Amino acid sequence: MPFPPRATGSVGGQGYLCGSMPIRRILRPVRELSESGKLAGLLLILATGVSLLLANSVVGARYVALWEQHVGFGALNKSVNHWINDGLMAVFFFLVGLEIKREVLAGELAEPRQAMLPALAAVGGVIAPALVHLVFTNGTPGASGWAIPTATDIAFSLGILALLGKRVPPSLRIFLTALAIIDDLMAVLIIAFFYSGSLDGAYLGAAGGILVLLVLLNQLKVTTLVPYLVLGVGLWFCVLESGIHATIAGVLLALTIPLERIENIEHTLHRPVNYFILPLFALCNTAIVLNGNLFPSLSSPLSLGIGLGLLLGKPLGIVGVVALLVRLNLAKLPAQVNWTQMVGLGFTAGIGFTMAIFIATLAYGDPAAVDVAKLAVLLGSAAAAMVGAAILGFAKNKDVLPQLAKVREQEEAF
Repeated sequence: MPFPPRATGSVGGQGYLCGSMPIRRILRPVRELSESGKLAGLLLILATGVSLLLANSVVGARYVALWEQHVGFGALNKSVNHWINDGLMAVFFFLVGLEIKREVLAGELAEPRQAMLPALAAVGGVIAPALVHLVFTNGTPGASGWAIPTATDIAFSLGILALLGKRVPPSLRIFLTALAIIDDLMAVLIIAFFYSGSLDGAYLGAAGGILVLLVLLNQLKVTTLVPYLVLGVGLWFCVLESGIHATIAGVLLALTIPLERIENIEHTLHRPVNYFILPLFALCNTAIVLNGNLFPSLSSPLSLGIGLGLLLGKPLGIVGVVALLVRLNLAKLPAQVNWTQMVGLGFTAGIGFTMAIFIATLAYGDPAAVDVAKLAVLLGSAAAAMVGAAILGFAKNKDVLPQLAKVREQEEAF
């Protein structure tokens, strides 16, 4: 971000600086954190910690009740919790949809052969955690949350790689980004097909009509965003009332946006989504009261299915598929990536957080089960992050530094 110009003035006839250098020193690390991708993850951690602290403080009852206060009128009279999860998160899913479209049409996923490895690895990273969850919950009410450990939180997982800096080769970051984007696409489809309510034909038809108009605007090469956004609001309302989860409207709208406008919109939405919407989502959805009845539930099938699905299912699915494809000579590891680093990436992809918590709110009707699921997501994600970071840190000392030294020697030779 640009820094303000240095202001000057005088006191007693002498020039002075108006404190611009201290301001620069304060803002510089914030800017560096933002540009590296670390700040978004740190804000989510901070918001989660603050929310848990407030929910278990003397103001806990009022804090938890705050999110259940209703705002609005008529069909739009919703709780604050619903406005965040069904409203603001639609903007997050809109941004996800834009990223998916850009990557598929003009990015890392545009070339089928290049996209095959992360795409199939993402499929493995969805199937294996779901199976781990069902091993523990099959035949119990907790089985409906099978999709909770299938999601990778792109902000947190990439934040871990950013914290490791040059210890992680760029190709590994690209691979994780592509995998997480495909993972998000599958999460969207799972929500649409498995976690939507009973359908209202009239609103569903209206949503379909609006979507046709949006596609028509795209086909007519309309690049002005106003008609897309106006129709997008109508699409969101109709999807909300149709029984399909409202956030799907954000993805559908994104897929109709002209490709040439996507990058500018992503740039505009990046900060409000990462620094406002997602931290607010974390505050709202981690207001968990840690009473004595909750902790015994951490050994329940529901909790074990989620926690171990993230911690073990994700790396098993991702690394297993990659190993199979490499063994069959259908793919190669990304450049300068070894098997130790791939295993570390598999664990890092087990950080579920945002999408996993979001699916947990959809999977269970019992508030107590939702709280257990959320806490299992937090614990499983934290464990996956620590194991993944430790493995990648070890791989750096053993494998990456010799590669970097070799590159430096070649540069010096020139």
